[in-house]
Amino acid sequence: MKVLLVYAHPEPRSLNGALRDFAVSRLRGNGHEVEVSDLYAMGWKAVLDAGDSLAPRASARFDPSEDARRAYETGMQRADIAREQEKLLWADALILQFPLWWFSMPAIMKGWVERVYACGFAYGVGEHSDTHWGDRYGEGTLAGKRAMLVVTAGGWESHYAPRGINGPIGDLLFPIQHGTLFYPGFQVLPPFAVYRAGRMDGARFARVRAELGQRLDSMWTTAPIPFRRQNGGAYEIPSLALRADLAPGRSGLGIHVGEQAAAS
Repeated sequence: MKVLLVYAHPEPRSLNGALRDFAVSRLRGNGHEVEVSDLYAMGWKAVLDAGDSLAPRASARFDPSEDARRAYETGMQRADIAREQEKLLWADALILQFPLWWFSMPAIMKGWVERVYACGFAYGVGEHSDTHWGDRYGEGTLAGKRAMLVVTAGGWESHYAPRGINGPIGDLLFPIQHGTLFYPGFQVLPPFAVYRAGRMDGARFARVRAELGQRLDSMWTTAPIPFRRQNGGAYEIPSLALRADLAPGRSGLGIHVGEQAAAS
């Protein structure tokens, strides 16, 4: 299989750096092809702007979506964007690895998403009608591929538990897992989270590495998070509200996760 690991940490000698090196070695040792996009090492441009098109409309107001669509469809994107899109199309699986900073991914990785996920590539695709609201949330350009987050956090695991002060880790990662990964079609595996990242000794690191190895070994057999597909009948169209008979009496992020695993 082919794996793209998109990595965001500024210090290669960090815990994240060690976990990245281990993941690459483990995957390659199992016979997989691996590409790494090390965003800090690449000097990744994080800001989406009019310069992302090689043929900007000089007299027109900059429209992030439409300008990105035009550049994508005419082959006039900046080369760095096109290369990352090619990697995504090449890969069978995507790993996003990052430290949890201020309850989200580092800004450089958010910028990777904003620029690489161009209109016409990751969104704005498929039929839009009274019965089909585009190819997204389980469909789309990246459907059939798998994705997983590898995340480090400074707090204790209990801080991210259902009653923890930081909120449940699944809720904190929902915008990334559901909105960034499931939206363009990925089957999203449960995240691999490492807590108390700043309190790591040799024995604990060995345990973390062994656990990560098991998750990497099972990437193609682990059941994905059963997010509900937008066009699978669970949502009313065009309101995109969950049908009243599903998760009755409930609200919140959890209602968008069904009981059955997503179809392969």
